[in-house]
Amino acid sequence: MAQHDTNGTNGTHDEPNKKLSEMIKDVNIAMLTTIAPDGTLNSRPMGTQDAEFDGDLWFFTEVETGKVHDVEQNPNVNVSYASDTKWISVAGQAQIVRDRAKIDQYWQESLKVFFPEGKDTPNLVLIKVEATQAQYWTSPGRVASALEFARAFVTGDEYQAGKNEKIDFK
Repeated sequence: MAQHDTNGTNGTHDEPNKKLSEMIKDVNIAMLTTIAPDGTLNSRPMGTQDAEFDGDLWFFTEVETGKVHDVEQNPNVNVSYASDTKWISVAGQAQIVRDRAKIDQYWQESLKVFFPEGKDTPNLVLIKVEATQAQYWTSPGRVASALEFARAFVTGDEYQAGKNEKIDFK
C-alpha cells in the first residue's frame, strides 16, 4: 500500500477532515484506547456522536468511570474504527467536557439505552478527543483483494491493495 502524508500545506485541514468524516460516519462504534496510571493500555467500545468530523471526536460517558480517570491522568488517547473495507486510527488529546450546552448539542434519544435518565443523568459528561494525527487504510473488498493477490502472485508484481494515508493535524 502506498503511504501519503497530508499536513495541510494550504493552511487548512478541510480536505482531510472531510475525508475522515466520510469514512467515520457509517462506523458507529469506535475503540477508545486510554493509558492507565500504570502504563497499561485500555481499549473500550464507544459510540461516536453524530457530528461532522472537524478535528474533534465526541463520546458520552459518566464521570465515575475508568476511562475518565485515565484521561484525567494522561490525555493521550487513540480512537480506532474498523469495517470490512476500511480501518482508521486517530491519535489525539482527550479532555472531559461538562458543558451542558455541548451535552444538549450532541444528545440523541437513542442514548437512553445507556443513560436511562437521559441527558439529565447525574455525572453525564463528554469525552472530547482533539485529533493530532490520523491514519487510514482502505481495501476494495474481499473479492477484489483476492483477485489482486492472485494477479500479484502469478505475475510476481507487488500486491496493490487499497490505500494508506497519514494525516497530521498539528
